[in-house]
Amino acid sequence: MTWTSLNAWVAAPEIFLLCATCAILLLDLFISDAKRHLTYVMTLATLAITFALVLMGHEPHSRLAFNGLYLVDPIADFAKLAMIVGVALVLIYGRSYAMARGLFRGELFTLTLFSLLGMMVMASSVNFLALYVGLELMSLSVYALVALNRESFASTEAAMKYFVLGALASGMLLYGVSMLYGSTGSLDIFAVSHAIQTGQANNLLAVFGIVFIVTGLGFKFGAVPFHMWVPDVYQGAPTPITQLIASAPKAAVFVFTLRILAQALEGFAPDWRGMLMVLAVLSMGLGNITAISQTNIKRMLGYSTISHMGFVLLGLLVASPAGYSASFFYVVSYVLMSAAAFGIIMLLSRQGFEADQIEDLKGLNQRSPWFAAMMLFTMFSMAGIPIFLGFFAKLAILNVVVNMGLVPLAVIAVVFSLIGAFYYLRIVKVMYFDDAVDQSPLVAGSDAKLVLSINCLLLLVLGFMPDRLMNLLSDAVSQSFTSLPY
Repeated sequence: MTWTSLNAWVAAPEIFLLCATCAILLLDLFISDAKRHLTYVMTLATLAITFALVLMGHEPHSRLAFNGLYLVDPIADFAKLAMIVGVALVLIYGRSYAMARGLFRGELFTLTLFSLLGMMVMASSVNFLALYVGLELMSLSVYALVALNRESFASTEAAMKYFVLGALASGMLLYGVSMLYGSTGSLDIFAVSHAIQTGQANNLLAVFGIVFIVTGLGFKFGAVPFHMWVPDVYQGAPTPITQLIASAPKAAVFVFTLRILAQALEGFAPDWRGMLMVLAVLSMGLGNITAISQTNIKRMLGYSTISHMGFVLLGLLVASPAGYSASFFYVVSYVLMSAAAFGIIMLLSRQGFEADQIEDLKGLNQRSPWFAAMMLFTMFSMAGIPIFLGFFAKLAILNVVVNMGLVPLAVIAVVFSLIGAFYYLRIVKVMYFDDAVDQSPLVAGSDAKLVLSINCLLLLVLGFMPDRLMNLLSDAVSQSFTSLPY
């Protein structure tokens, strides 16, 4: 095996990220707490360089590396860019929050970077074992991050629940993969796809494997009935970690699912489409209905995430490039929306006070009209109000579902979206029509306020020209599926 056969330059962003993370891990040992901002700066610089490497290496066709174990295509490139932006927003928004709670430590930065590395490996792996390695690298890092606040009983409990259920889901996923291997004799997703399409696979064994795989994917999406960890982790984890879980990993899991279902198991689409349909309807229903009764805004956003992932599954079950493009658009939009929502929550928090109750937003318009407007943009976008990005994300999903002839499914999605609008509009009502109980000034760095403002304004600006982003992602999906290396 030679360097040429490895073709390692294709994975230059991941190789750089790994080396830089290890360097930060070592250098942080010699940095005092008073100078911890140096680790923060190095981490952001690492993210910026990784982002630039992904952009520089972007090409409109697929490229294999490591003897066919690793694939870089337009889908992977755009997903990685979304992941990097999502992680960077976590660190920028969470800096003041972490400093006020003693969480501004090297572990926060290195574990976050390792989780990003796992996400990027997930996006580009085309071998089931490599996919699993990326998934576990991301998951184990996030488990540790959830328990980062060791003095918090809620964080420790959330981490234990997340770990136990995550281990169960990973086991089911691995068991399903073993069945697929027994059915097709390969762990390469393209070889598996070829064996299925040419009739060389054991169909009965493969279908059993798909059931376990979809179960594992359902957990990673946080879809009903595998949603049990979502509200508890969202409420118990430190808010920056909640933001991390709600944003970048969703893009990684989406591409992970695309590799398995759309590329490896395309021949069994009629089987997994039915399972995804059940997960989608249950997720939209339970997520939106249960969120109405929540008083904790982080828990409410947890149930909101469940409903949003139901919409993503709607696009995936269409089982066509148009459906995959719509879901990709929805995932990228959701990364921006969830980052903005948790950014506002951290903006309202301060030392000794967690702004995690809906009533903590009372009278925000009196305290800060600008950031009340930014939260309004975020809630309107999540609710799917026209002219905001979230509306066009939902519309794209509904359009492909209707074109597929699944009109009743589209009607169900619209009804649950109308139900979900209630709890988003309740936040707006609390901010603008209730009197402020807390008159404390908003504590955050100017950098966080600037980036948060840009983040929220993007939800409006992209709503005026959604076709730009949609066409970009649609072309990425089209190029990836027309330039497959088999």
